[in-house]
Amino acid sequence: MQSIIEQNKAVVLRFNKEFIEQGNMETFKELVADNVINHSAPAGTPNGPESMIYFLQNILRTGFPDLKVEILEQVAERDLVTTRKQIKATHTGEIMGIAASGKTVAINIIDIIRLRNGKYAEHWGASNFSEIIDQIEQVE
Repeated sequence: MQSIIEQNKAVVLRFNKEFIEQGNMETFKELVADNVINHSAPAGTPNGPESMIYFLQNILRTGFPDLKVEILEQVAERDLVTTRKQIKATHTGEIMGIAASGKTVAINIIDIIRLRNGKYAEHWGASNFSEIIDQIEQVE
Protein backbone atom coordinates (compact mmCIF):
# COMPACT_ATOMS: atom_id res chain seq x y z
CA MET A 1 0.00 0.00 0.00
CA GLN A 2 1.29 3.46 -0.95
CA SER A 3 1.90 6.04 1.74
CA ILE A 4 -0.12 9.26 1.58
CA ILE A 5 3.04 11.06 0.42
CA GLU A 6 3.45 8.65 -2.50
CA GLN A 7 -0.26 8.97 -3.31
CA ASN A 8 0.02 12.78 -3.34
CA LYS A 9 3.06 12.65 -5.63
CA ALA A 10 1.11 10.36 -7.98
CA VAL A 11 -1.80 12.84 -8.08
CA VAL A 12 0.56 15.67 -9.06
CA LEU A 13 2.23 13.52 -11.72
CA ARG A 14 -1.17 12.53 -13.12
CA PHE A 15 -2.32 16.19 -13.20
CA ASN A 16 0.80 17.16 -15.14
CA LYS A 17 0.59 14.33 -17.67
CA GLU A 18 -3.18 14.06 -18.16
CA PHE A 19 -4.32 17.65 -17.77
CA ILE A 20 -1.38 19.94 -18.58
CA GLU A 21 0.10 17.74 -21.31
CA GLN A 22 -3.06 16.18 -22.76
CA GLY A 23 -5.73 18.74 -21.85
CA ASN A 24 -8.02 16.16 -20.22
CA MET A 25 -10.75 18.17 -18.44
CA GLU A 26 -12.15 15.05 -16.73
CA THR A 27 -8.81 14.62 -14.97
CA PHE A 28 -8.89 18.28 -13.92
CA LYS A 29 -12.38 17.87 -12.43
CA GLU A 30 -11.32 14.70 -10.62
CA LEU A 31 -8.05 16.05 -9.18
CA VAL A 32 -8.80 19.71 -8.36
CA ALA A 33 -11.05 20.79 -5.50
CA ASP A 34 -13.84 23.22 -6.38
CA ASN A 35 -12.47 25.66 -3.81
CA VAL A 36 -8.79 25.38 -4.84
CA ILE A 37 -6.75 28.54 -4.28
CA ASN A 38 -4.30 29.40 -7.04
CA HIS A 39 -1.79 31.68 -5.31
CA SER A 40 -0.06 32.18 -8.69
CA ALA A 41 -3.04 33.85 -10.36
CA PRO A 42 -2.25 37.39 -11.52
CA ALA A 43 -3.33 40.14 -9.13
CA GLY A 44 -6.91 41.23 -9.64
CA THR A 45 -7.98 38.01 -11.38
CA PRO A 46 -9.93 35.05 -10.01
CA ASN A 47 -7.75 32.63 -8.05
CA GLY A 48 -9.95 29.54 -8.17
CA PRO A 49 -10.02 26.61 -10.57
CA GLU A 50 -11.06 28.87 -13.46
CA SER A 51 -7.69 30.65 -13.31
CA MET A 52 -5.83 27.36 -13.68
CA ILE A 53 -8.05 26.22 -16.55
CA TYR A 54 -7.80 29.56 -18.33
CA PHE A 55 -4.00 29.78 -18.21
CA LEU A 56 -3.31 26.13 -19.03
CA GLN A 57 -5.99 25.60 -21.69
CA ASN A 58 -6.50 29.05 -23.26
CA ILE A 59 -2.98 30.47 -23.07
CA LEU A 60 -0.35 27.76 -22.72
CA ARG A 61 -1.93 24.96 -24.79
CA THR A 62 -3.12 27.44 -27.44
CA GLY A 63 0.37 28.83 -28.03
CA PHE A 64 2.21 25.55 -27.50
CA PRO A 65 -0.15 22.71 -28.52
CA ASP A 66 2.64 20.09 -28.67
CA LEU A 67 3.81 20.70 -25.09
CA LYS A 68 5.36 17.87 -23.10
CA VAL A 69 5.90 17.93 -19.34
CA GLU A 70 9.05 16.39 -17.90
CA ILE A 71 9.07 15.91 -14.14
CA LEU A 72 12.65 16.51 -13.01
CA GLU A 73 12.19 16.13 -9.26
CA GLN A 74 9.45 15.77 -6.68
CA VAL A 75 9.80 16.31 -2.95
CA ALA A 76 6.88 15.71 -0.62
CA GLU A 77 6.19 16.23 3.04
CA ARG A 78 2.91 16.15 4.96
CA ASP A 79 0.24 17.42 2.51
CA LEU A 80 2.65 19.31 0.22
CA VAL A 81 4.28 18.20 -3.03
CA THR A 82 6.98 20.35 -4.62
CA THR A 83 7.75 19.59 -8.24
CA ARG A 84 10.57 20.90 -10.41
CA LYS A 85 9.58 20.38 -14.01
CA GLN A 86 10.19 21.54 -17.53
CA ILE A 87 7.67 22.03 -20.29
CA LYS A 88 9.17 21.68 -23.75
CA ALA A 89 7.13 22.91 -26.68
CA THR A 90 7.08 24.62 -30.04
CA HIS A 91 5.39 28.00 -30.47
CA THR A 92 2.96 27.06 -33.26
CA GLY A 93 -0.13 28.94 -32.09
CA GLU A 94 -0.91 32.50 -31.10
CA ILE A 95 -0.21 33.33 -27.49
CA MET A 96 -0.97 36.65 -25.81
CA GLY A 97 -1.24 38.36 -29.20
CA ILE A 98 2.06 36.93 -30.45
CA ALA A 99 1.81 35.07 -33.77
CA ALA A 100 3.39 31.63 -34.04
CA SER A 101 7.18 31.87 -34.35
CA GLY A 102 8.04 28.19 -34.70
CA LYS A 103 10.56 28.59 -31.86
CA THR A 104 11.19 25.70 -29.49
CA VAL A 105 11.03 26.68 -25.83
CA ALA A 106 11.74 25.19 -22.41
CA ILE A 107 9.60 26.56 -19.60
CA ASN A 108 11.20 25.87 -16.21
CA ILE A 109 8.70 25.60 -13.37
CA ILE A 110 8.65 24.93 -9.66
CA ASP A 111 5.20 24.18 -8.24
CA ILE A 112 4.09 23.61 -4.69
CA ILE A 113 0.76 21.86 -4.30
CA ARG A 114 -1.19 21.34 -1.10
CA LEU A 115 -3.46 18.33 -1.38
CA ARG A 116 -6.53 17.45 0.66
CA ASN A 117 -8.33 14.16 0.18
CA GLY A 118 -6.33 13.46 -2.99
CA LYS A 119 -7.20 16.80 -4.64
CA TYR A 120 -5.38 20.05 -5.31
CA ALA A 121 -6.36 22.46 -2.52
CA GLU A 122 -3.69 25.15 -3.05
CA HIS A 123 -1.12 25.96 -5.74
CA TRP A 124 1.97 28.16 -5.73
CA GLY A 125 4.23 28.37 -8.75
CA ALA A 126 7.29 30.10 -10.15
CA SER A 127 8.53 29.89 -13.73
CA ASN A 128 10.53 31.59 -16.46
CA PHE A 129 7.34 32.12 -18.51
CA SER A 130 7.88 35.88 -18.88
CA GLU A 131 11.35 35.17 -20.32
CA ILE A 132 9.77 32.71 -22.77
CA ILE A 133 7.32 35.40 -23.92
CA ASP A 134 10.23 37.81 -24.44
CA GLN A 135 12.10 35.11 -26.38
CA ILE A 136 9.26 34.36 -28.81
CA GLU A 137 8.54 38.07 -29.35
CA GLN A 138 12.07 38.71 -30.62
CA VAL A 139 12.40 38.72 -34.39
CA GLU A 140 15.51 36.98 -35.62
